[in-house]
Amino acid sequence: MFTHSQTALKPGDRVHGVRKIRDLVIYQDSLFYAAFPSIVKRPNGDFLLAFRRAPNLQAMGEKNYEHIDPNSYLVTLRSKDGEIWTGEPDLLYAHPFGGSQDPCLLQLRDGSLLCTSYGWRPISKEAYDKLKKPVFFSSHSSAVFLGGYLLRSNDGGNSWKGPYYPIHVPTEPNLDIFGKPLPAFNRGGLWEARDGRIFWAVAAGQQNQKGSVHLLVSRDKGLSWKYTSVVAEDEMAEFNETSVYETPGGDIVAFLRTANYDDQACIARSKDGGKSFSWQGMGFKGHPLHALPLPDKRVLITYGYRHKPFGIRARILNAECTDYATAPEIILREDGGGTDLGYPWSVMLNNNQVLVCYYFNIDSGLRHIAGTIVEINSQ
Repeated sequence: MFTHSQTALKPGDRVHGVRKIRDLVIYQDSLFYAAFPSIVKRPNGDFLLAFRRAPNLQAMGEKNYEHIDPNSYLVTLRSKDGEIWTGEPDLLYAHPFGGSQDPCLLQLRDGSLLCTSYGWRPISKEAYDKLKKPVFFSSHSSAVFLGGYLLRSNDGGNSWKGPYYPIHVPTEPNLDIFGKPLPAFNRGGLWEARDGRIFWAVAAGQQNQKGSVHLLVSRDKGLSWKYTSVVAEDEMAEFNETSVYETPGGDIVAFLRTANYDDQACIARSKDGGKSFSWQGMGFKGHPLHALPLPDKRVLITYGYRHKPFGIRARILNAECTDYATAPEIILREDGGGTDLGYPWSVMLNNNQVLVCYYFNIDSGLRHIAGTIVEINSQ
């Protein structure tokens, strides 16, 4: 049985060594649907936040919001302190062939930045019938999946080069819209290892076969990638959005979102540098997960909770991430207006304060970028 806080923390409340300072709205605009943030702290101490922005279709008379939109693109905001943010976002990237999703930032030790994303192209039935198959097709949105891509910045995110298209996973059956092997993709935190390698857990086999996750490794700051191993696959459970972390002991740990597994979060671990992994359920619901190492080497994992009461939750694990079965659950928010929320991403504001960013809605209203600032006691 997992222990957890029974209700969401209010400002000033403290539980399991975590004190909530406050919630904040980072970005909202009635004309736009804002979602899927990621955030990094720059070497100069400033903060850069990226997210996906698309037209608010309900403001245009449509009944529902859509996650797939030809006009979705990537934008950024900046802050000196993590609380006061620039008002109007800067354009990070607009894909020439379709809408982009889920920008995932990685701050490298040399000061450069990586951003991964992926895209969709709405298409007519007549055009779809002419495509070389198989393709990853969303019948709900009548869109074909374009696969993943990467962007690079050497000037703190003021300008970006790319897109650079990664290799495809050998077991990936799908093709892109041009009939070429689908470039690797995924939503989740990448990790720069102590030896300079970059780990990226990518998804494969969505729609046409059981979804699985695989490890790609780059030794040249993300310019090229090499397929390494299977992170998680199963005959029944499916895996997709994944964040990666390297423990002080050298294990590579992946935190996975699942399907057909009772919405249970999973963890996969490699003890041989990524050559092989074993996975298991963590025993609690939530997705996707993000891992942030704390100054005392413990790890804060945050995740969206798309069950009543909807919101954002967290746990603090030991440095090797082995105590997830006993780590108390902390409810950061439980005032969400439905399942369309979450995707948290955390960053250290200072030595003991963390900003957890996510997208949110109140009473099923406007989707916006929000955050929660917490103070975490050291061990």
